[in-house]
Amino acid sequence: MDIASLVRAIPDFPLPGILFRDITPLLKDKQGFSEAVNHFVERFKGRGIDYVVGIEARGYMLGAPLAYAIGAGFVPVRKPGKLPYSKLAENYALEYGTNSLEIHEDALSSNDTIVIVDDLLATGGTASATRRLVDRLGAKIHAFAFLIELEALKGRDALPNIDVVSFLKY
Repeated sequence: MDIASLVRAIPDFPLPGILFRDITPLLKDKQGFSEAVNHFVERFKGRGIDYVVGIEARGYMLGAPLAYAIGAGFVPVRKPGKLPYSKLAENYALEYGTNSLEIHEDALSSNDTIVIVDDLLATGGTASATRRLVDRLGAKIHAFAFLIELEALKGRDALPNIDVVSFLKY
């Protein structure tokens, strides 16, 4: 199945000049969603991953089923004000603004091996902020995994010295 055909391009969203890659048609399609998750599972099953760290919000949609399938736990990284317990925060720049991410301070430890999942790698700001959060907690990052990579934005450059996996490239 060509899962790329299930990703919709929406021009000028959320701002003029941005071409948004919408994965909701892929998520809606039973076979497409299953195949997308299976790409991640095939790549990370048997790799000793303790936790999948999912970046809000679409990283949850791919990361949670991955964690279940490979027998790992799931740790959410959230936007500000969403986590109820003591947390760490990191600011980052987007291609169209700034934001912040948070993780519970007890979410990971130095004994943990993780994979960080999100739907899309653009400039790498969100992923880089997540990396800084995980580094502060001492966990070992096995890899970053993205369904989509926008190669022209060079997000990989923001993630040096780590394995970056993406399945669809634009």
